[in-house]
Amino acid sequence: MRPGPRNLITDVAGLRVGNSEDATIRTGTTVLLGDKPFVAGVHVMGGAPGTRETDLLAPDKLVQEVDALVLSGGSAFGLDAASGVADGLRAMGRGFAVGDQRVPIVPAAILFDLLNDGDKGWNRNPYARLGQRALAAAGTDFKLGTAGAGFGATTMDLAGGLGSASVVLDCGITVGALVGVNALGRVCDDAGRFFAAPWEIDGEFGNLGPGTLDPTWEPYGNATPGQSTTIAIIATDALLTQAQATRLATAAHDGMARAILPSHTPMDGDLIFAAATGAHPLPDPVWDGLRLGHAASACLSRAIARGIKASTGGSLPSWADRHG
Repeated sequence: MRPGPRNLITDVAGLRVGNSEDATIRTGTTVLLGDKPFVAGVHVMGGAPGTRETDLLAPDKLVQEVDALVLSGGSAFGLDAASGVADGLRAMGRGFAVGDQRVPIVPAAILFDLLNDGDKGWNRNPYARLGQRALAAAGTDFKLGTAGAGFGATTMDLAGGLGSASVVLDCGITVGALVGVNALGRVCDDAGRFFAAPWEIDGEFGNLGPGTLDPTWEPYGNATPGQSTTIAIIATDALLTQAQATRLATAAHDGMARAILPSHTPMDGDLIFAAATGAHPLPDPVWDGLRLGHAASACLSRAIARGIKASTGGSLPSWADRHG
């Protein structure tokens, strides 16, 4: 396996990403947009998720494709970002056809960033506007770190961030990851070595070696229920059913658990979407399906570390402030 040319989720052809932020509020939104509708699945392992339209992604539901996926800060308020995206898509003539109407399908997930020192005293929910701006900014290149949904994110001891990575399998299939890292736990040890280091490629987050911990150490500090959540998207150009996309999202959670200690707690809403554009059939549905899941988990681990390394900080110091 090797990274794609950008080492971003947009190495999956036909996908674009847009970010928008509000520095006063210290929050932001990220949109994954397809050139055309794509198959999507979801798997939730955190105990406190915040979502929109995820029930539609079950394999037995009528709608099998979506127009976009949204990751946002703002806790429950941030779900309104998808409304802004849906409005923008409708204006483009996008959406599921119902008679003479078009209904854009825009599943979304949020992370909690309401206690990061930003000014949250708004009179009107700002997230629809942030969603519209993110949609308008969608392209193949985008900023990592303190950007989009990761703008106001935090971890236990460092600023969080927006991360992405990609990999091309030997069979030619591309896999990409996009993640807003807002973790209850930690992503590196006291020396700044990332727990995701065993999956690092070409020194992309410093080539520092793997993080180590005292096995008696508790990595969650003074955790408070409902103040975390890492949300991610795994994308591929493979031809997948909705059931296969759901399985891909499930497998990718291994990558979150390898990169963040702890993950999937009762106090967060850890969630992964999967997106499949369907450009390339799997040469071997069984074994290449297995390889796809492994690639997704490794790619997500890398994306998490890349997002933290790229962060410039905020209410907590950045990785570079402490270890750069």
